Amino acid sequence: MQIREIVEKDNQRMEQIIKQSLESFDLDIRGTAYFDPQLGELAQFYKRQPYAKYWVVVNNQDEVVGGVGIGPFGNQEKICELQKLYIAPEAQRKGLAKQLMKVALNFAKQHYTYCYLETFEKLQEANRLYDLFGFEQRESPLDESEHNACDTWYIKKL
Repeated sequence: MQIREIVEKDNQRMEQIIKQSLESFDLDIRGTAYFDPQLGELAQFYKRQPYAKYWVVVNNQDEVVGGVGIGPFGNQEKICELQKLYIAPEAQRKGLAKQLMKVALNFAKQHYTYCYLETFEKLQEANRLYDLFGFEQRESPLDESEHNACDTWYIKKL
């Protein structure tokens, strides 16, 4: 397995992984990443943003099996957002999410003071990962939150 920055040929597979994951938890609803307008063009979207990147993890056949992004949060200069951390079912439980988190947070530390994320309480494995990496749960979302269906929010000082 290898982690690299996303390229255009990865867009369709990453969109598929994200949508299938959300569907498996009945989260294919408005106010989630499922309906993000940029979902089909992640490579282009992250290239257009300042201090933003999206990484994919690929297997030995260069097939995308997961990804994660860091992007600016709203108009906040010092706050980034951990975005779209998803792993395909066949690649789960192999430590890939931890590896992606390390890459994303190392990048974030170079440009931001805090890292924020939005998720769901029922995504227990993901929430355990965020706890492991030192994220602290918040009572409410930050202003300018776009995923209004989320019910769990975390922030970490970098």
